[in-house]
Amino acid sequence: MNPQVNNYLRTKVFTATPEQLQLMLYDGAIRFTEQGKQALTQKNYEASYNALSRAQKIITELQCGLRHELAPDLCGRLAALYNFVFRKLMEANIHHNIASADEALTILKYQRETWVMLLDQLGKQKAGAAAS
Repeated sequence: MNPQVNNYLRTKVFTATPEQLQLMLYDGAIRFTEQGKQALTQKNYEASYNALSRAQKIITELQCGLRHELAPDLCGRLAALYNFVFRKLMEANIHHNIASADEALTILKYQRETWVMLLDQLGKQKAGAAAS
């Protein structure tokens, strides 16, 4: 990767809020799953393995970031969802199954949309608190 791009990404990660980092993780998981799916359609199994494995690593990071002590019910549901996505990515990777990649993508995109809505609400709350 280009050193300038590397520096830009490093700065973006180090200056991001935890909420923005979560969004970046969803974006990465979606991007790598789409790349893996594309490689599967082209029967480029080495590229699909690499991309889907990267998506799986991101899902693992999302799972590790859950703080069960703060919200056990929510974290339990998210953990189950992440486990499902991880399994679908594994199925896509091992069995070269595009439908499994599609299932993972559907959930990841939905989670990303939900996270964007949450960030918008947080931004509005912060703006309201700053104005008062």
